[in-house]
Amino acid sequence: QVQLVESGGGLVQAGGSLRLSCVVSGSIFSSIAMGWYRQPPGKQRELVGAIGRYGSRKYVDSVKGRFTISRDNAKNTAYLQMNSLKSEDTAVYYCNANGAYSGSDYVPSRYWGQGTQVTVSS
Repeated sequence: QVQLVESGGGLVQAGGSLRLSCVVSGSIFSSIAMGWYRQPPGKQRELVGAIGRYGSRKYVDSVKGRFTISRDNAKNTAYLQMNSLKSEDTAVYYCNANGAYSGSDYVPSRYWGQGTQVTVSS
C-alpha cells in the first residue's frame, strides 16, 4: 500500500520561503513520477508541478522561477521549495505519487498525501 506523508507547511510573510517534503512508502520511489498540487480557499485543486523518475520537471506558469521540485531517491522523498511567496500562493498543498507523467503533462494517481497548509500573509 502506497502512503505519502507531507510536512513543512506553515505561516510565512510575503516574499518568504518554505520547503515542503513528501515521504513515500510502499512503492519503488526511484521508478515513479511525483506531482505537487494545491487547493486555494474556495477553489479547485490545481497542479503546481511535477518531476519525472529521471528528474525532468514541469511547472505551471504562475510558479515558474519561484518554486523548485526535487527528489531524493535515497530518502524516498520529494520536495517543493517555494521562494518569493505571494498571498495568492496560500493553499493546502498536496503531493501525489506515481501519476502519469509525459514531461508536458501530469495526470494524478489515486495516491495522495494528507495535505499541508501554506498561508502567506501580505
